Formats: sequence, C-alpha cells, structure tokens
Amino acid sequence: MNFLEAKWENLIMANYAVDPNVLVPYLPKGVELDSFEGKFYVSLVGFMFNKTKIFKIPIPYLGSFEEINLRFYVVRKQEGRIKRGVVFINETVPYAPVAWLANYLYKEHYSAVKTKHEWHITEALKKIDYSWKKDKKWNNIQVNAHNKGERMEKGSVEAFIFEHYFGYTRVDQNKTLEYRINHPSWKINQVIDYSIDCEFEKMYGPDFGFLSNQKPDHVMLAEGSDVSVKWKRDSI
Repeated sequence: MNFLEAKWENLIMANYAVDPNVLVPYLPKGVELDSFEGKFYVSLVGFMFNKTKIFKIPIPYLGSFEEINLRFYVVRKQEGRIKRGVVFINETVPYAPVAWLANYLYKEHYSAVKTKHEWHITEALKKIDYSWKKDKKWNNIQVNAHNKGERMEKGSVEAFIFEHYFGYTRVDQNKTLEYRINHPSWKINQVIDYSIDCEFEKMYGPDFGFLSNQKPDHVMLAEGSDVSVKWKRDSI
C-alpha cells in the first residue's frame, strides 16, 4: 500500500563534496555512507510537490507546494543486496499541517517556512527558481537549463545522485526506519548556469555553515515524474 503519491517536478540538486566526518553524527544505525569516485556528497534540493495524495485521497488546497531539503547518501548491505538510499538533514515545506503529518507518521525532520517558485519555460530553455524565507531573509536556488531532456548514463554522477530509491530515518541511536521510494529513471536537463543564496548555518545548523562559502561540485536539474512512497517501513 502506498502512503504517499505525488508528482515531483523540476528537481534542482546542488551537490557539495564534504568531509565524511561531518556526516557521521547524522548517520542512522544500520547504514554506511555512500560515495562516488571517493567523494561524499550533501545535496541542497529544491522541487515542486504536485497532485499530492495520502492513501489515494487528494489533499485539497495543500496538495501543491515547494520543498527544499538537505540530504546525503547512504548504502545498506543486507544479505548480499545493496540498497542505496538517502538521509535527510531537514525538509522544508510551506504548510505546517504537512510538516506535522510527515514528522508524526514518518518520524522525519520537516519544518514549515514560507516558500515560492518561478518557472519560465520555453521550447528551448528552462529557468527554474525556488525561494524560501528564514528569519526574514529569502534564500534562493535557481538554474537556467536546456529544455530537452536527456537520459542519465549508467554509472554517471547524475545516476548516483538521483537513483537512490530508499529513505532512512534515524528515530534514535538504536532504531532506523527504512522505506521505499518508487519512480522511473528521470531525464535530466543540461544546466547552463545557476545561482545559490543559502544561509546554511541558519537553515541546517553550525555543522553545515561552511557550505555558504563553498562552491558546489555540480548543479543538476531533473524533469521528475510521478512518485510513490510505500506505507510499510522496516525497522533496522
């Protein structure tokens, strides 16, 4: 049974290589840090949540919204199977009831702040812009990209960033919840240029404040798709 069904659209990922020691305190029990070509990444993510349903019931008025999150990448090795997943430092949405529901049912780390977005899309180009307000300041992530979607190459850094299909939530030091995220492989849009204005320390705490002065290794844009999240969560 699916708990959540929605359409995720125009996902911006700004990916920063970091010292893995920064991430260890946030690592849930039962998983290990994942890396690509020896680098450990955190990603600042902005995207649109549209046509949201809970247990197949549409959410009136609150079903479309921006989400901003900071995440990193992990792997679980289970009886010879490799499960690649993500851990969220924080997820930001504009509606307090949505944040409360996710925290209550999923034990996630949601918060509610004002958000907005602007899309300007032509046949050739996309300008995708997400903003969120923290302590009277608007933060922002924005890309200009080609509109033509391209398939991700297997083994590429784009595939590493986008194709983690499990989520892991640390409930406490002794308990982790695992859940499955279902979506097809997304097409990506080649990014021409970007801008980021984020007060990382105010948003995500002092451990991540240094990112305000660090240039991301790469910034990506994926078209997105319909997405579902299973209700079942395994405790590990």
